[in-house]
Amino acid sequence: MIDFKDITYNYSHQSGVYNIDLKIKKDEFCFLVGPTGSGKTTLLKLLYFDLFPHKGKVEILKYSSANIKKSSIHKVRKKIGVVFQDYKLLKQRTVYENIALPLHINGVGRKKIKQLVNEALDLTELSHYSKKFPNELSGGEQQRVCIARAIVKNPDVILADEPTGNLDPTTGHRILKILEQINKEGTCVVMATHNYKLISDKAYRIIELNEGKVVSG
Repeated sequence: MIDFKDITYNYSHQSGVYNIDLKIKKDEFCFLVGPTGSGKTTLLKLLYFDLFPHKGKVEILKYSSANIKKSSIHKVRKKIGVVFQDYKLLKQRTVYENIALPLHINGVGRKKIKQLVNEALDLTELSHYSKKFPNELSGGEQQRVCIARAIVKNPDVILADEPTGNLDPTTGHRILKILEQINKEGTCVVMATHNYKLISDKAYRIIELNEGKVVSG
């Protein structure tokens, strides 16, 4: 499903990812771990074609960075849900409206939108917050809205970039449990984190990065 083939992406001579060979299977849950600046976010951006490698190629869901057209990038992004550390919620829209936005963009009908948004609200335990605005929510609640927005279009892959990085341990574990439930329903989850304590008792695959290179996993 996901295949990095000898990937290199340089921000500068001293920053980037180098010679990455990595495969992630369908339905897998895996963690990208490593200190800040190790390349975790860069790998995620390469996966949803926000960045393109300077060497090698990325393949995801039968799309390849080597030959994908700009006009086709939206097609692969329809199948990928992204959970951002800084949420990227629209402050002037309610929780319901933020979650529904990807469906409106994809041209989904109003009745289907209501069904899918309510399902996402239920899974993330946000149904009673649907009419609230982001600034009325805690950090953990906003992160759950971000997860609901990512899963509402029933993606094949969830990419989560430090989704617990700004949260207390209890809330962090709650976010992780939601992602685990999504994975059990058949969605591949790739989660970047530097919080080793959060994942230390998990049996999932751990891919460790350091200075832009895979050192284990």
